[in-house]
Formats: sequence, structure tokens, C-alpha cells
Amino acid sequence: MKADKPNILYIHSHDTGRYVQPYGYPVPTPNIQKLAEGGVVFRNAFNAAPTCSPSRAALLTGQWPHSCGQFGLANRGFTLPDRSKHIVHTLKTAGYYTALVGIQHVVRDSRTIGYDSVLPERRWAAHDVVPEALNFLESSPKAPFFLSCGFGDTHRGFQPRSLTEDPRWCRPPAPFPDAPETRRDMARFTASARVLDQAMGTVFAALEENGLADDTLVICTTDHGITFPRMKCHLNDHGTGVMLILRGPGGFEGGVVNDALVSHIDLFPTLCEFLGIEAPAWLQGTSLMPLVRGPAEEVNEAVFSENNYHACYEPMRTVRTKRWRYIRRFHSRRVPFPANCDASPTKTLLVENGWEERTVPQEELYDLTFDPNEACNLAGDASAQEALEEMQGRLDRWMKATDDPLLEGDIPLPEGAVVNRPDDRDPFDIWKYTERPDHLI
Repeated sequence: MKADKPNILYIHSHDTGRYVQPYGYPVPTPNIQKLAEGGVVFRNAFNAAPTCSPSRAALLTGQWPHSCGQFGLANRGFTLPDRSKHIVHTLKTAGYYTALVGIQHVVRDSRTIGYDSVLPERRWAAHDVVPEALNFLESSPKAPFFLSCGFGDTHRGFQPRSLTEDPRWCRPPAPFPDAPETRRDMARFTASARVLDQAMGTVFAALEENGLADDTLVICTTDHGITFPRMKCHLNDHGTGVMLILRGPGGFEGGVVNDALVSHIDLFPTLCEFLGIEAPAWLQGTSLMPLVRGPAEEVNEAVFSENNYHACYEPMRTVRTKRWRYIRRFHSRRVPFPANCDASPTKTLLVENGWEERTVPQEELYDLTFDPNEACNLAGDASAQEALEEMQGRLDRWMKATDDPLLEGDIPLPEGAVVNRPDDRDPFDIWKYTERPDHLI
């Protein structure tokens, strides 16, 4: 029997950014492309944090990371303090059966979130996650259901290359030099994206094979940018830009491309309006339904994102409009935090050429019309003073309106959490001086 409300498949990945075929990159992902051609693609979608757990927590609570209290990584001892704000509780109240397979990354123990079913949580790889997802979809699940299906295949270390990912014919992302090291690195990412795409395609096919596709809203996204220097953990478009594709009944169809500014925190209120359920009072996002059903062309004048703890403590905030990106650092260090960048051939190339000694400004301002790669900082340019002051004001007002704790000083490290020292060169350096608890992997 068809449920009154559609099923929801929240299918998500680690560290993919927008480097998939529907966003125009030379990364073949035919299954994600097919999803896009039947759904709605948000080309200007952004996360609320370019780090793993804070990004996911913001999406799942509809609040900024500093508002929901997710300041760092679940695998380093940080956690979502109030799990009642997790979307599964609102959906359960609305009659949904909720299930989790694969990565979740907002708490240490998945069983404490509140899902009705937590399928065996092994690792995050496709070969572990896909069979459990198929078992669920083939089991005549209770309707309507919410299934969270998370993959980690585009996280480092990358998958082995096949013959189709020949580094001779690869091109690295725009911020990096076209060099043998970066080509090899991008070829390995492309191989991992292939594995991710095949896994997602298998799950999409299972929806069809089990007669669920027409009654299921698919939400396909990722947490943040790809795990390259100046991407993941960074508050630029490379770190905060994410794929976001929705396909399903009620207007999410037709291969539509939408260019409005949207944020991950907009998904929770979108689902509330779409499903006709009461939106919790704590939500800070804006429903995207006026973009999907009309007549709105924009629902956000600006989107925001933040960084607090990753491997190191590196507090930063950003605001982005259609034209401008403004970034402010809330620390005195004027060189990079190398531990906040995973080891890679690309990182090694940059380090060998002096990346660790490069100056990091306290403020950055970029004109995205003429500088889409955010390479020319205009914060000190007199001709951009008016734009700088406008963006500074936007950020200040947002921080005050959301009671950002950075306004009162540094955010303390929670008891039991561990982070790297500022001068560590690699995130794994932490185990040189910190005892490694079993759960901190």
C-alpha cells in the first residue's frame, strides 16, 4: 500500500565536493548524472562547515554548527550534544520508520542517535555499505521510511586506479599546478568517485527493482570539498561547495538546474514544508520549496559557514553572496595549520615549494565574478572598501543573531576530545604525544 508521505533516501558521501559529472567536472559518474537528469540540481549549494562532523550535524539539525554544538570530529571525541534535534526524531513523530547504514559521523555510537534501526556498522566502504542498504530495500520496509546511507570511498586513502583513470590524461583541480604529482593524485580521486558512483547506482537500481522509486525522495549530497590542500577544511568555494541533487515526487524532477544560493541547513525546513509537518522552532535554515515550486528565484541573500576544530583548532567564519566571499580568522597564527590538511602527493608538492611558510591573512575578500578561484585577496584594496564593509557587517550581524561563542573568545576543547598541536605537520602526529583511545580512529 502506498504511504501518504514519500519515503526519503538520504544518500551521502565523504569528501566529494562538487567533483562529479553533473557539475561539469571530468569525473565520470554516470549514475549520479542519471539522478541529476531526473531531478533538481542545486549548482550553488554550500555546507555550514568544511569539516566532517560539523557539516553533517548542521544538515541533520537545521542549525549552524556553533548553534547545535558540534564543534569538531566525532572520531576525536566531539559529539552532537542534543540528539533530540536530529531530524530522525521529527520524522519519527510524523510516522517515519528510520534506518541507518554506513557512515553517520556525528556521535561516537550510532545507536544513541534515535534511529529505529541501525544496520550493522562495519566500515564506510561501498562493499560493506551496499549489501546492507540492499537488504533493507529488499525487506519490504515499513512505509514511509527514512534511510540514511553513507559512503566514505572518496575519503583518503583513495581507491586503486583502473585503466580508465590514466594520470597522463587527468587534469588536477584548478587551484593546483598541472604536474605529475597532482595528476596522479586526481586520477586516484577519480577512481574513488567511480567506486562511489557505482555504489550509489546500485542503491538507485534497488529502488526501481523493489517498486520504491516513484514514492521516494532521494537527497544526494556530501559533507564538504575534496581532501586536497586549500579545499577540505577551508572556507572558500572549494571547501564549502557541495553537490546537492534531489529527485522524487512533488516537484523534484525534470533535470532542472537551480542557481540559487542554498545551504545544507535549508534541507530540514525544506522537508518539513514538503511533507506538511510542523517545523521545529530551533531551525535556522530556509525552505527551498519556493525555489522548486516557484515563484522565488532566491531564498537566501547570503550563506555562511564556519570552522572550529578539525585536527587543529582553527576558528574561522565566512559569508558568501552571489558576488562576494568574505573570510575572517579568529586566531593569531599567520601561517597554515598543516595538520588540518591530509597527507597527499599534492600536499607534498606544495610543502616542498614553501606552502607552510606562506602568509595567511586575517581577512580575505574575493570578487567571485572576476576571481572565481579566490586567488586575489581584495581585503586591503581601497577600490573594494565598500564591499568589504558590507560583508564585514553581514558576518557580524549573523554571529550576533546566532549567539556565536567566538564573540566571547576561544571555544574550549570539550572534555575527552583530542586535537593536534598547531605545529604538527600531519593529523596522525597526534599519536606521538597522546594516548590513542580505542574509539578515536
